[in-house]
Amino acid sequence: MAKSVAKVIAIVDDDRNLRDALKNLLETAGYQSHLYGSAEAFLENGGHVAVDCILTDVRMPGMSGVTMLRELQDIPDLPPIVIMTSHDDCKTIAAAANSMASAFLSKPVDTCELLRCLAALT
Repeated sequence: MAKSVAKVIAIVDDDRNLRDALKNLLETAGYQSHLYGSAEAFLENGGHVAVDCILTDVRMPGMSGVTMLRELQDIPDLPPIVIMTSHDDCKTIAAAANSMASAFLSKPVDTCELLRCLAALT
C-alpha cells in the first residue's frame, strides 16, 4: 500500500505562540507545516515553494499579509491562501478578497473551521 504524503501548510504570523499552536494542531490532523514570523521571512525564504496552502495573518509588524499577497500575485501555480485576522471589518475583508485570498478566518480561529477549510483547499 502506498504511503500518503502529508500536505504542507506555510504559517505566517508574528505571534509565536499562535504559530506553535497551529503547528501542533495541523500535525495532529496529519499536515506538515513551515513557520514564518513575518511576511518578509516568508518571501525571503521562498515560503510559497513546495507548500499546499499558505495560512497568514493580515496585520504584522513590517509587511502586512495583504501586501505579501500582492507580492505573490504574479507567481504561477500559487497555492491557496487563507487569511486570518482579528480585524474582520469590511475594509480588511475586501483587501483580502482583492489579494487572491481563497478563504478568510476570524481570530480567534475556530479549529474545526480551519481544518474544514484546509481540507477543502488542499
